[in-house]
Amino acid sequence: MPGKNLSREEAQQRADILSVDSYLVHLDVTSAVSPAAATFHSTTTIAFRSSAPGGSTFVDLLAPAVRSVTLNGRALDPGAVFDGARITLDSLAEQNVLVVEADCAYSRTGEGLHRFVDPADGETYLYTHYEPADARRVFATFEQPDLKAPFSFTVTAPAAWDVYGNAVHEDVSVQGDARVWRFAPTKPISTYLTAVVAGPYHVERDHYSRRLADGSTLEIPLAATCRRSLAPYFDADEIFTVTKQGLDFFHQEFDFPYPFGKYDQCFVPEYNIGAMENPGCVTFREDFVFRSKVTEAAYEGRANVILHEMAHMWFGDLVTMKWWDDLWLKESFADFMGSFSQIESTRYRSAWITFANKRKAWAYRQDQFPTTHPITADIRDLEDAKLNFDGITYAKGASVLKQLVAYVGREAFFAGVRQYFKRHAYGNTVLGDLLGVLEQTSGRDLTSWSKAWLQTAGVNSLTPQFTCDAEGRITEFAVVQDGATPRPHRIAIGFYDHDAVGALVRTHRVELDVHGARTVVPELAGLHRPALALLNDDDLTYCKIRFDDRSLETLRSGLGDITDGLARALAWSAVWNLTRDGLMPTRDYLALVLRFAGQESDIGVLQSLHQHAKVALDVYADPAWRVEGAQLLAEGALRELRAAAPGSDHQLAWARFLAQTAHEEEQLRLLRGLLAGTARIDGLEVDQDLRWLLWLALAAVGRADAGELNAELAADNTASGKQHLTECLAALPAAEAKAAAWSAVIDSDELPNALVEAQISGFNQPGQRELTAGYTERYFAVLEEIWSQRSIEIAMRIVEGFFPRYQTDERTLATADAWLTGHPSAAPALRRLVLECHDDLGRALRAQACDRG
Repeated sequence: MPGKNLSREEAQQRADILSVDSYLVHLDVTSAVSPAAATFHSTTTIAFRSSAPGGSTFVDLLAPAVRSVTLNGRALDPGAVFDGARITLDSLAEQNVLVVEADCAYSRTGEGLHRFVDPADGETYLYTHYEPADARRVFATFEQPDLKAPFSFTVTAPAAWDVYGNAVHEDVSVQGDARVWRFAPTKPISTYLTAVVAGPYHVERDHYSRRLADGSTLEIPLAATCRRSLAPYFDADEIFTVTKQGLDFFHQEFDFPYPFGKYDQCFVPEYNIGAMENPGCVTFREDFVFRSKVTEAAYEGRANVILHEMAHMWFGDLVTMKWWDDLWLKESFADFMGSFSQIESTRYRSAWITFANKRKAWAYRQDQFPTTHPITADIRDLEDAKLNFDGITYAKGASVLKQLVAYVGREAFFAGVRQYFKRHAYGNTVLGDLLGVLEQTSGRDLTSWSKAWLQTAGVNSLTPQFTCDAEGRITEFAVVQDGATPRPHRIAIGFYDHDAVGALVRTHRVELDVHGARTVVPELAGLHRPALALLNDDDLTYCKIRFDDRSLETLRSGLGDITDGLARALAWSAVWNLTRDGLMPTRDYLALVLRFAGQESDIGVLQSLHQHAKVALDVYADPAWRVEGAQLLAEGALRELRAAAPGSDHQLAWARFLAQTAHEEEQLRLLRGLLAGTARIDGLEVDQDLRWLLWLALAAVGRADAGELNAELAADNTASGKQHLTECLAALPAAEAKAAAWSAVIDSDELPNALVEAQISGFNQPGQRELTAGYTERYFAVLEEIWSQRSIEIAMRIVEGFFPRYQTDERTLATADAWLTGHPSAAPALRRLVLECHDDLGRALRAQACDRG
């Protein structure tokens, strides 16, 4: 195995002989305020037992230098035992104490201990992120989830800073120009769940109390933090409201008191993911601090993430999977609970619509790649684990859990979950542990269910099949299931017809179990054939739904007339899948968007339609029709922008979509006028984030120059402003701009993660295919070097981001084919990423062929 990797077999062997009693970790980060300082001092003391005295093992550490290693009082030569990723430990005793002193590196990639300097005020901020295996970048660890232990952290930091961790701090003392923060021991947790957040963060505080069944009162101190320069935009009251509602819900349903004392939520800069469930110290992407106007969908999305991470406190933190094979156990559960709890405990009532329209789209896409995998995946090593934080692990798994709740019943499901927490608290589990308790509480045998849903890959399609008499009465109705592995589905079938005012309303509903390739539904015989038959009404199962000819024609003429928001979202999702699968011409899908998106009341669905329409035009449309399609989308965006209610979320969404589609002179003049203040649309506030989006649109078509863009940065000298400027400069339609962006990412590893993302995003503009075509060969030439030399997070961004996805032609497909054929021994994780990009390209070519007719 590569030195930085860890195989499942190695982890099993280590867990077979080791038990960890405690970690004492001391970090000295006083050097962080010096730009020249690359490292911090880390001292780790691990008390552990071995069932194989005299044997050997290893501890994980990624560090530039190790000062000393002491095992049971015996000094080991760092040069002999440390190879850059592991420290070899031999002659183990039954009871062992290991002390490791090291110089660990500050991170600029969001992995380990990330350091960020705020351009707005020069302040320095630190935070950690470890999942799946980057705690070893900060202290010496047995880096695997099943070697849990209590952790006691001591952090020496600049005197003006505050420090947050998993536990409450027991003592803060002054030491010269620094303060020393000593934290109480945590409950037993996995290494990847430990956390340190340090810096001059702005903090808001609140408190949660709950009377427990035994008569005692649970008290949970709450805190929410962000950078000081973001404090004017920090709506902590709304964050605390959702937090308290979530704590009420999970205490009610889980019947297990929150186990980690306090509950801090830290919004941090340049974060690689949405959030991370560190117990007692949850970290969030600071994009959730909204400095400009956003739509209600953004607030709903943030609430969902807050509740997702909170669910992890029990499912993932209190009880943790043994190895990453069962990664889905925590992520699917939390993804499902994020939406479930949101509906039941907060003001956000559209969570299942968002789930059906957005989360499932992610799952359907991932599940159709040649690299798809069962929900319970075969995770051979840490690289596999990193790549499996995907749409199957999250959204498909959550969809299947929603189906499981329908299958066993809500009461039985939560009864099983309660038993699971009590039985396995502070321990590690495998899939069978959860299924076992659910079988007990539901009385259902889940063996075949688990095999069909959790141990097989792929998505099924369900299609209605009618037989009718001459008068249009149904003589037989059947559900036809396609897919490599037919599954049992609990579904609802909805019949829809037009009412007196022309609205499409549900006139009949039947709920049933679908088995095998064809299931007859006798309850529907004798009814008149409806205008629309909607399989999987109410979105109970995970499948792609298809339509009979009459239903499809009804959607073409009246999709926007469906009154029920969830049913309408399912129809939108279905026609998008038809387009992606090359079964509906792209121009037909765009015609639906242009005709009915203006009627869409759910702002989250509308924003998804905008996103899908842009992808459809840029990737799936016949290139010969693309100019006409672009004109139609831009004209539609401008028309709907002018028609939208002033100041509404819909108005803002259409303004953003216009910025993405504008290309004709009149439209570009309007964008310029909005920036200059010489044009106005009643109710539309052109705030800072919208300004940058308008500048990006102008830059990409050569209607803005570097001087103007830098002037905008002078008015917004913030981290966000710097990222936007970087993207805009890379988007300029000039060979020099593309060369500079490519070189900044490929030829140097100095850029932080956020600016790597901005450079790649600006480089890849769909309207600049000729400018970037020459980079295809260069991309494939550097893949293996990038994969071997960069951290996996940055390498993944480069491999996916620079793939020539807008070069949708047979030549590019053949080039990708040739690389895959010629590099059979490339890292499996790298091959997987390239194979998925290759598959996307092939899908685009098939969709274009369909669009040509």
